[in-house]
Amino acid sequence: MQTGKYHPSKPNPAHQIYLNWLQKYITAQGVKDAELWKALQKALYPYRYPTLHFLLRVKNKLKRIGHKRLPGSLHRFLGTQLHRDKYIPPTGAVNFGSLRRVIPMNQNFGYDRGQPVDRYYIENFLTCYQDDIRGRILEVGDDNYTRRFGGDVRGKDFVQRITQSDVLHVTKGNPKATIIGDLASGDNIPSNSFDCFILTHTIQFIYDVRAALKTVYRILKPGGVALVTVPGISHIGDYQWSDYWCWSFTALSVQRLFEESFPTDNLQIETHGNVLVATAFLYGLATEELRQEELDYRDRNYQVTITIRAVKPHTP
Repeated sequence: MQTGKYHPSKPNPAHQIYLNWLQKYITAQGVKDAELWKALQKALYPYRYPTLHFLLRVKNKLKRIGHKRLPGSLHRFLGTQLHRDKYIPPTGAVNFGSLRRVIPMNQNFGYDRGQPVDRYYIENFLTCYQDDIRGRILEVGDDNYTRRFGGDVRGKDFVQRITQSDVLHVTKGNPKATIIGDLASGDNIPSNSFDCFILTHTIQFIYDVRAALKTVYRILKPGGVALVTVPGISHIGDYQWSDYWCWSFTALSVQRLFEESFPTDNLQIETHGNVLVATAFLYGLATEELRQEELDYRDRNYQVTITIRAVKPHTP
């Protein structure tokens, strides 16, 4: 800077002397005005932290140059690297890559690529509440989760917590079924009989959901627990399932439906998923193709899987 000239933004000895005097003066006067102090600290910043101030000015200057001179594609690339999830590409600049297709990678929920995304949440949920899986258990279709989560490993011993395992199926012909019945009608399913009911991704196939949940309540023993999962954002599968898929749910619809049968205080309802997980699931990608932090990030606006722990009261 030339002698005798003053620059309003660059550090200047005379300006520093004035700011130091001003700070002492308003301190002596007992001035408490927050906005005044904030403005003063901002003005003193270049003198107290000259190196940081210089680097900040260089950064801002480079940013301005970059906006003006870098090719748009390079500018967008740098934006994604520097800001990651916070960077929003302008209209027309989104890189769809492998996702620019109208047919999913897999139409079997991702089973052919690995573990389906919704199963990640279902199995984490059952792991979290596996202490509830004890006594007499009912599961739909098979007893896979009953056997997988119904025991404790203590040292080298596997301690079974289950006294009886039942499998419910809606029609005859399933060799694993011990009870043939329809949850909506409740026929052939005994009341007050089960300590735990594992009901994963099933009630979307039942048109009369209200009747089914009344049956769930009725067949549990007092103090019994239903561990339930339902789909939120999901495709409806291939020919095997699409002809029977009636519903997808939200946390609100689940809350209101279950409250018609269970006390509100006896319900624990959680949502799982986010926009990335929802997109991956719809494309038929597998759990293994996502990072754990991506799977575990929860955004209630993108509910892929909803989990419900419902407890029947000990007294009516």
